[in-house]
Amino acid sequence: MVRAGSVRVAYPLFQTGGGGSIPTSALQLRFDKCDRDTMQVLNREWHSRLPKFKTATPCTVYYSAEFDGLFYAVAAWSPPVARMLPNDWMELRRLAIADDAPKNTATRMLGWMVRDIRKRYPNVPRLISYQDCEVHNGTIYKAAGWEATNIDSGGEWSRPSRHREAVQSGAAKRRWELDLSR
Repeated sequence: MVRAGSVRVAYPLFQTGGGGSIPTSALQLRFDKCDRDTMQVLNREWHSRLPKFKTATPCTVYYSAEFDGLFYAVAAWSPPVARMLPNDWMELRRLAIADDAPKNTATRMLGWMVRDIRKRYPNVPRLISYQDCEVHNGTIYKAAGWEATNIDSGGEWSRPSRHREAVQSGAAKRRWELDLSR
């Protein structure tokens, strides 16, 4: 099993000479795609509420934020999980940030990912994400100009046909959307 400490090093064979400094600003972070295994291990380590990340819907793209050879954030995007939503939309499935990441890392990473998705996937008309209302306020989405479109009162999201191991959060969820067609 790969542990988060060993995965957190972005380039283990090419250590930089920065002396282990930590970024003091989110402007210092470098964003890029990453692989699924790295994203999953670091999500387990850092995600506030949903550390498990197994999905029947394969993710389209995984992203990371790094500085001086260390990862500070990871994210995963897929087609929407909700079957009634269009398949050409993309859903932010996870965004996990290290405790020692600089202030505004989530907002900056979200903005960078939106710009990259616009370039990489020009036919995607809308992005969505769900906020767990018990532990988050939606601040990053508000700051990035997303629209709060729906709130679910919470409870069991599982369906008997889905064969899920367990419910990870029964809290109310707010859906945020960003129209990319504008």
